[in-house]
Amino acid sequence: MNDAARAAINRAYRVDERACLKPLLAAVRLEAPAAAAVQREALDLARAVRERARSAGGIEAVLHEYDLSTEEGILLMCLAEALLRIPDADTAERLIRDKLTRGDWDRHLGRSESLLVNAST
Repeated sequence: MNDAARAAINRAYRVDERACLKPLLAAVRLEAPAAAAVQREALDLARAVRERARSAGGIEAVLHEYDLSTEEGILLMCLAEALLRIPDADTAERLIRDKLTRGDWDRHLGRSESLLVNAST
């Protein structure tokens, strides 16, 4: 990498986003038909991503159903993080039991086609 490129990167490091984007947005003004086409394409892409996430199986379905906006998602995240530091199986088992008994897991049943989401005890 040359010195000019490195200097440009250093100047842009942690730059205020609004200050950075203002001249860029002014430079890319689109005519109304082009702007509408870009907006339609963006909406189509967002819908496709959401649909793909809903129809995904395995761990993707679990992550979608138990996201961090749910109590159960937060419980799972805390459990996963804590299990990385647990030194023995007995302690891990007690932690899993403690965390998993706190959630309202039944309210998620039937909201996904995935067996990982719909498995009941």
